[in-house]
Amino acid sequence: MSITSDLLRGHTDTIILKQLLKSDSYGYEINKSIQERTRGRYELKEATLYSAFRRLEETGLISSYWGDETTGARRRYYTITGSGKKMYAKNLDDWNEAKEIIDELIKEEGK
Repeated sequence: MSITSDLLRGHTDTIILKQLLKSDSYGYEINKSIQERTRGRYELKEATLYSAFRRLEETGLISSYWGDETTGARRRYYTITGSGKKMYAKNLDDWNEAKEIIDELIKEEGK
């Protein structure tokens, strides 16, 4: 799993942006969704997740607001911005190009 984690680590921002394309969300919910989609094979460490939120917010790719929960602790929700949507699309294009190149370089000859 360490190799997979290393490969995924460089794509943390894109993974978070993808989650926010669906709807506004908060940290625990995003991490839970990642775990569910990977069938428990990957989760973001809390420090990594919140560092990414700060970085994405500082660069204008996401913004945040406080929810108004009537029960339980208040949650900080994150929403993707127009710049974030453009960055996600660019990152997805970059990923697809890199994946195509890597597939060509490591596939068995003649297959």
